Amino acid sequence: MSLYTQLFYSKEVDAMFSDLEAIGKMLRVEVALAKAQANKGLFSKAIAETIEANSSASEIDIEKLKIDIALGGNAAIPLVKQLTQIVKNKDIEAAKFIHLGATSQDIVDTAMVLQIQQFIVWLDNKINLLEEQLIALTLKYRQTIMIGRTLLQQAKPTTFGFKTAGWLTAITRSKLRLQEIQKRILVVQLGGAVGNGNTNISTEIQEEFARLLGLAPSFTWHSHRDNLAEIASILGILSGSLGKIAKDISLLMQTEVGEVFEGAADGKGGSSTMPHKRNPVTCAAILANTNRLPHLVATILSAMPQEHERSAGLWHSEWEVLTEIMQLTAGSVEKSIALIEGLEVDEIRMLANLELTKGLIYAENLALALAQKTGKSAAHEWIENACKKAIQEKKHLKEMVLEMNIEIADLDSLFDPKNSIGLSLELIDQVVKKYQ
Repeated sequence: MSLYTQLFYSKEVDAMFSDLEAIGKMLRVEVALAKAQANKGLFSKAIAETIEANSSASEIDIEKLKIDIALGGNAAIPLVKQLTQIVKNKDIEAAKFIHLGATSQDIVDTAMVLQIQQFIVWLDNKINLLEEQLIALTLKYRQTIMIGRTLLQQAKPTTFGFKTAGWLTAITRSKLRLQEIQKRILVVQLGGAVGNGNTNISTEIQEEFARLLGLAPSFTWHSHRDNLAEIASILGILSGSLGKIAKDISLLMQTEVGEVFEGAADGKGGSSTMPHKRNPVTCAAILANTNRLPHLVATILSAMPQEHERSAGLWHSEWEVLTEIMQLTAGSVEKSIALIEGLEVDEIRMLANLELTKGLIYAENLALALAQKTGKSAAHEWIENACKKAIQEKKHLKEMVLEMNIEIADLDSLFDPKNSIGLSLELIDQVVKKYQ
């Protein structure tokens, strides 16, 4: 595709969308149509068998097909011409029954659905693997205390396992969305000229056509593209969740933080001018994909208000964009798996960073404890003043509380990070339990 193919995409998924594979899917649709028509008595099964025997993608002149697409406006028109000629060279009679009653969009759309089906199977397996990795990571670092950050500032302690549990649940929600959408997206398109069918693609033939392809029958969706908009949006959401993981890790890799790192490898993350650099290159690739995807999803959404029974341009705008959405998502998923697999966690640095604010991260603990005695507003004001003075005088908050004679029971325990992680462990256990 480009110099950056290895950086942004998945080799496995790119292969699914090769020219040869795309042509193969369209030929498979044409064969299914002929077999469905033969099975329902429209013509002999021998004719359908002849069409099937001569429907090999390797027999198609791809370069000529590409040139002729510009004349017909889609790939189905020149493909049917080539297929008809190939079959005609073997059996003149059988050639008469190719593409009977269908329109070009029936072939293009159904072939795309077959590609989506193949992609979903691939993606589901990869998400399962990513889930397993995140479950293991969450359990391993369930009690590893680190600082939680809000608006990029230190807030209060949490655990790294709690953070990874958040990553896990977001990925699982996208997995569930993908599973739920299949009943709407994995459907055939077979409506003929304006979508209302004809005797050559009767309801019975449509149902047999769907069965042969392993899809579901459907009302015509030639100019109703909500199903494609839905799958594009779900992939955009998944990509955003993967981007969230990459963003967190890249921030935790910052020199001043140094709590989590991408796995090291020879030649990985280096700089052309600074030998000391260890750049978050995997995170950068995921984030680049995440940045591109919303605009591609917007193109699919923009293509929804299509004119009448077939669009001039909006339908056409979907083809390459939807493919690229799947390719970029695949690249992000693969890189996320590699990222989590090699992740390095510095638990000592996490503990050290808890002390950077000299106890300010325990201010909420103090305010809550004091509120039992003075009420919430008064307690908040007292502790806020103590924090301001501690900052001004560059003292530890605990020292300042003692100097100000603020009477709080069990003061030492309130400055213990183990007592400051809220319900982290309980909530982690609730998440992990769902996967067991």
